[in-house]
Amino acid sequence: MHGSMTSGAARLSRQVHTQAGQVRGQPRDASGVLAFKGIPYAAAPLGPLRWRAPQPPTPWTGVRDALDFGAASLSSLADDPRPGPHAEDCLTLNIWTAAREADEKRPVMVWIHGGGFQFGSSANPATDGALLAAKGVVVVSFNYRLGLLGFLAHPELDAEAPSGNYGLLDQLAALRWVQANIAAFGGDADNVTLFGESAGAMAVGILMASPLAHGLFRKAIAESGAFWDGRHGPLQSYGEARARGLAFARRQGDVSIAALRAMPAAHLNAAAPWSFAQDHVTQAFSPSIDHHVVPDAPARRFLRGEQMHIPLLAGWNSAEEFPFMSLSLPHQQARVFRAAAEAMFGKHRMAEALKVYPADTDAQARASAAALAGDLVIGEQCWQALRLHRRGTRAPVYGYHFNYTSPYTPIASHVTEIPFVFGTLTPQRVIGSTTPPAEADRALAQTMMSYWINFATSGDPNASGLPFWPAYDEADIVQILGASIEARPNPQADRFRLLGSFREDGVLPMRWREVN
Repeated sequence: MHGSMTSGAARLSRQVHTQAGQVRGQPRDASGVLAFKGIPYAAAPLGPLRWRAPQPPTPWTGVRDALDFGAASLSSLADDPRPGPHAEDCLTLNIWTAAREADEKRPVMVWIHGGGFQFGSSANPATDGALLAAKGVVVVSFNYRLGLLGFLAHPELDAEAPSGNYGLLDQLAALRWVQANIAAFGGDADNVTLFGESAGAMAVGILMASPLAHGLFRKAIAESGAFWDGRHGPLQSYGEARARGLAFARRQGDVSIAALRAMPAAHLNAAAPWSFAQDHVTQAFSPSIDHHVVPDAPARRFLRGEQMHIPLLAGWNSAEEFPFMSLSLPHQQARVFRAAAEAMFGKHRMAEALKVYPADTDAQARASAAALAGDLVIGEQCWQALRLHRRGTRAPVYGYHFNYTSPYTPIASHVTEIPFVFGTLTPQRVIGSTTPPAEADRALAQTMMSYWINFATSGDPNASGLPFWPAYDEADIVQILGASIEARPNPQADRFRLLGSFREDGVLPMRWREVN
């Protein structure tokens, strides 16, 4: 605590003192929210700092403007259509607060953006924090290194420090910055909730299982992600990540790390493109078991009860498969799907598999392939996280299933819950919808914002006036977030149980690496 800043008289203005220097944010909006954007939480990871753990931000004199989002990390997604600047110098964060005085100790919600650890940005209009902040929390979001620049593992780098998970180290640095500075913005460093979606939720699960994250957050919300498992099994091993790094260096002319550090970032990034046809878990520069940030597969850590014992709220959407159909089993005809499923599940398990993923007709096979893709990439691991966390900790656990559809959101796809959580109700472009929101959409957004804020405040989403959300237990009851909001048995339980039965010591089979 900074004594001078926490006295009752310290009015919170748009000029705030951080440990590295003073920042000037945007004026309060109509709801009284101050926004500070593009604040460096670490030194620019350039030159000799490329592929190093993030260093403290370089202090500045005078007042630094914090009016615009910082550049996002360079994107590995080939022909990324997303707007906004991208640069190697990307380690900045954003804060939204409606506190009037610096000592209010409001709950803090720190958002990690998704994008498969390959693309994405904290400047996404869907994740603007102003509407949540107007309801009483301090919202923080940040950018972190992605793709090759964030996740290169290499023996030569290991000689300096454990390599491979620089993007995760960035996330830890942002959380440490929050611990050191958020009190000056009216936030409570002892009441931080980490939340994220897709790769952001995978990061939440990875950090819950990382010894390096202890004490940096007290609650967790994982939307559509948990362990960084996928269709081809668990996250990359130590050896696999180094083999990928060595192969990349060979393709650049078998050059040294010093030579790679001297190359332009855009050139390196372009030499390691990624597309949705590649498994982002096993066929990309992404998190791996480095025995430092990630001591073991996160699911295995959860199985042993080695994760943080903190309140968890987690769930998945009913049509998670929508962006991931390129990762599905072949399904042009029913017989093609059945053959691929048999290669995956084994002949002796096919009768069980076909009960939950039926393939009597071509249409049925297509539907089953879609369901299986969503379950493998997202759904089953969310369910496992709920089960294992509840079993291994006495902390409260809450599960949800988002199946809401409307003209605004015609498919409950991956990512479609985000504009409801933030209340932004931005266009649902991932599913090709630009229909504006209507009254029912706004009502659901208010309910979901309330649930999320209540959980961030107290570890319990419930409050008077909201449909009751029971804690998750062995009955596998989840809160349905849809046209009606009610607690019901997990609608995908049979499928998840089948997939979960293939886990050994918590981890999906390595032989699935080879199944096309």
